[in-house]
Amino acid sequence: MRRRAMLVLAVLALGACRWADTDSSRPDTARDFPRAHREVADAVGTQFSSENQRDSVGEAKKVMDLAEIARGMTVADIGAGEGYYTVRLAERVGRKGRVLAEDIDRAALDRLGQRVERERLENVSIRLGTPDDPKLPENSFDRVFMVHMYHEVQEPYAFLWRLWPSLREGGLVVVVDVDRPTGQHGIDPLLLSCEFERVGFKLDQFKDAPELAGYYAQFKRAATRPEPAAIKPCRHDAAHNGAAPN
Repeated sequence: MRRRAMLVLAVLALGACRWADTDSSRPDTARDFPRAHREVADAVGTQFSSENQRDSVGEAKKVMDLAEIARGMTVADIGAGEGYYTVRLAERVGRKGRVLAEDIDRAALDRLGQRVERERLENVSIRLGTPDDPKLPENSFDRVFMVHMYHEVQEPYAFLWRLWPSLREGGLVVVVDVDRPTGQHGIDPLLLSCEFERVGFKLDQFKDAPELAGYYAQFKRAATRPEPAAIKPCRHDAAHNGAAPN
């Protein structure tokens, strides 16, 4: 009986260690927020060798048209990589507009910086973010772009909560992604909407967009955002990779 009790305690201790090890991998700045109850996709390469192919189907133009990007706007390009959207947004918003290119990959941002200098994009600035904070200035953006990258965000609740103040009145977050499991570099639209709504956003528009290899969604800010401790994570339903209320 005593041996069995000791075995149970050992198993419980091992489980606690595994949980602690997993939790220790989270940034300290994300500890007040719930973890995502889903897989997080590994980051893929950021090279822009497919730009001609993407332009051949008019990808950037279609997304910018849907987002109603106009001259003079200020736009953040999250997960900018080498700048496929950054350079096209810079042209679209014009000299009086601004584009902030953000990424957590310093090497990719260095390459983008060289591109910005080479193409003399004077309305573009660059910022290094972190996995749980895009580091965007408050009350600054008419649009925030997150194109084929949201499924790679490691701490979605902390990340979106900290993004929330960066929008100006009437500002929108634009997401382009694919309806498939996050481990396969996509995210179910129901799960996407749930995660956004839990931190103080509302779905404003949704459109299936095969020409974009996925779908287009845009979100606006709700009147308020919850305190981190009040955020309830969306539960991942393996049956349809969607979100069910807690």
